[in-house]
Amino acid sequence: MAKAQVLTRSLTGGRLGDAPLLDALRWPSVFGCAVRLWGVHGTRPALTPDAGDLRIKRATTVGGHVVVTAQTELAEGPLQARIGGTVSEILPAAPETGLFAGLNVLLAQRHHEPPDEVAAWLRYHAAHQGAQAAVILDRTAPGADRDGFATDLTAQVGDVPGLVRVVVATADQPLGMADTPALGDPNAAPRRWKAAPEPDAWRAPLGQPLVYDVLKWRFLAEARGVVTLNPPDLLPTAGEADTVFDAARRSDTGLVAIRGEQIFPWRVRKALRPTYGDHVCRAQPPEGAGLRWAADPHRTGPGAVWHPGGIAGVKADAEDIRRFDRCQNLVHPDNAVQELVVKDRLTGDPKLMRRATEVFGASPVPPPERRAPAKAATPLPPPPSERTVVVTCMKNEGPFLLEWLAWHRAIGVDDFLVYTNDCDDGTDTLLDLLQARGLVQHRPNPFRKSGDKPQKAALRAASTEAVVRNAGWILPIDVDEFVNIHAGAGRLDDLFAAIGDANAVSLTWRLFGNADIDGFEDMPVTRQFHRCAPQLIRRPHQAWAFKTLYRNQDLFGRLAVHRPKNLNPAREGQVRWVNGSGRPMPDSILRTGWRSTGETWGYDLVTLNHYAVRSADSYLVKRRRGRVNHVEQDQHEGYWFRMNNNAEEDRSIRRRDALLDAELARLMADPQIAAAHAASVAHHREVIAELKSDPDYAALYASLTSDRMKRLSRMHRHFGTNVFLNGPSVIPDDLLGPDTPPDLFFNCDPPAGRAVD
Repeated sequence: MAKAQVLTRSLTGGRLGDAPLLDALRWPSVFGCAVRLWGVHGTRPALTPDAGDLRIKRATTVGGHVVVTAQTELAEGPLQARIGGTVSEILPAAPETGLFAGLNVLLAQRHHEPPDEVAAWLRYHAAHQGAQAAVILDRTAPGADRDGFATDLTAQVGDVPGLVRVVVATADQPLGMADTPALGDPNAAPRRWKAAPEPDAWRAPLGQPLVYDVLKWRFLAEARGVVTLNPPDLLPTAGEADTVFDAARRSDTGLVAIRGEQIFPWRVRKALRPTYGDHVCRAQPPEGAGLRWAADPHRTGPGAVWHPGGIAGVKADAEDIRRFDRCQNLVHPDNAVQELVVKDRLTGDPKLMRRATEVFGASPVPPPERRAPAKAATPLPPPPSERTVVVTCMKNEGPFLLEWLAWHRAIGVDDFLVYTNDCDDGTDTLLDLLQARGLVQHRPNPFRKSGDKPQKAALRAASTEAVVRNAGWILPIDVDEFVNIHAGAGRLDDLFAAIGDANAVSLTWRLFGNADIDGFEDMPVTRQFHRCAPQLIRRPHQAWAFKTLYRNQDLFGRLAVHRPKNLNPAREGQVRWVNGSGRPMPDSILRTGWRSTGETWGYDLVTLNHYAVRSADSYLVKRRRGRVNHVEQDQHEGYWFRMNNNAEEDRSIRRRDALLDAELARLMADPQIAAAHAASVAHHREVIAELKSDPDYAALYASLTSDRMKRLSRMHRHFGTNVFLNGPSVIPDDLLGPDTPPDLFFNCDPPAGRAVD
């Protein structure tokens, strides 16, 4: 048996006028040589009949890209192309359609998949779908991972029965996207991608839908059949139906749509990489995975343009829609299953289990058997009281403590349980004074004994405290979060009346920025910082995080940072959980979830104003202090960039200024409390001055207060998830002009070691 070939090819690259050139081909024709050029983006270039060595025959734009057909008398060597007033040197490649003539070919893109995974994918489809070859678009950056891929793949696929040939296509320069959906996601909304800001930056090359048309002309025009599929995707096993290649040959139009569904492991064994054999669960309701397609190139015609969503001008067979499964933990191999899907939605699929064990020889972790939820044997017990307790933990929050306490006392919070650790700014002294007056209960944080992070340790300890066990409502929040009630007069009683019989309510964050205030002032946070994120914004992923106010009625076993946990199964049917507009939350929230979604966000009744950064001065102190939950994460300019949102204005919290002022005046009337507050403020100012004299902090401060960062704080809606994961340095300066198009959208590759979010 002949071994499968693995060949490597690079797209041409270069320039086409003022736009990047994706690829160029040249082949013999009746009038010398035909030339075809594909430009990455831009408007149709200015062309003349005589453009250097080219005689232009036609130029068309496809989705904002330009395709040029021309003739030349030069059968070899570089060509001088005069386009748009610019002379570019182009070295076209020759089509190699004979490599795949008469073969069933998989057309795929690789992002990070290792050679053994790709080999397993090829072996599976050769055995179960009759695949004989593949063209793999390798979108990884140049380096060891990409450079050794073809060599390693050769060793893996040499003995795959029926496999003849694999071509790995790459690009040796960064090529960006413009006004096109992301490759592989034809259902995505239109996006505008900018080219790389520096010549050596890497921005996921080959991301243009038009690259599928390039590969048709270069490799696939003579194939028996082509199926677009990526390594995480699996078509059905043999015997479930005829192959998708045969379906395309048989269809009326030569084109068959393939609809995807995400599948998941229940759990991947510790320290092991996820595999195809781990994926044995489907989500209920199902999670879609977009569309792929299968085509007979001879039937669809040479002039039809290929793209990820289909073939322009060719309708897929409406009577024969096939399916594929996307192994979602292979798309995101660094994420735990619960980060990809609410596990309560997963159910085992016998077909997936058989495929995992019989085809892939795996021993997957099966999901537990589903049991019908136990019916409540008794009605809900009445809460121990009608008192509301707030639980929090602090470190060096002295200057901000009194306002936060006064505000929440003014809106109706009865009790406060505060845990502190490692304070050196007088926070402990102030809390001890407040405890002596019966205003709070102050505890040392037990995190060092428990080994937990400070916030989690505090919340675990709080469950045993009488002030929590005897409360009617429980709310864990932080000192930079203010409950902003819009119902009635803005007090808790108004919120409780508005939500009726609900016994849990999600208070969704609205991220408030520094309103371009750099210096620290000893005045209420709610009065200084009035600029914030839009209500409807999904990124960064923290934008719609929530905290949960819930009834103490034997519903949950313990407090947690964002929502109560350990649902009592006997009470499952009695939880009435609503969002900030009073609308019911989905059942999936009962066991997991900490963010609102496009379906569950709501601010009509209550918002949780989150003042995560305050002034630039105070942010320096916050960074030195560190975080109470994600203690290992540095709060550098990346955190400031994510959390400093100044796009809109919201002063709704100010309608209760009189309530705040009255309560704050009562607290400050105590000379010892006022003196302790003043001492914390003085210490805060001293630390700010000290940090500004440190070169590293001075550089950070200069970045935070720069015009660039102030502009970015108003542009979050224009950026994709990976921009927030990488930080503001990946954003090109040319995006920051005063005339940002309203539909601008910029994204980039995820940071090293992180899957796409």
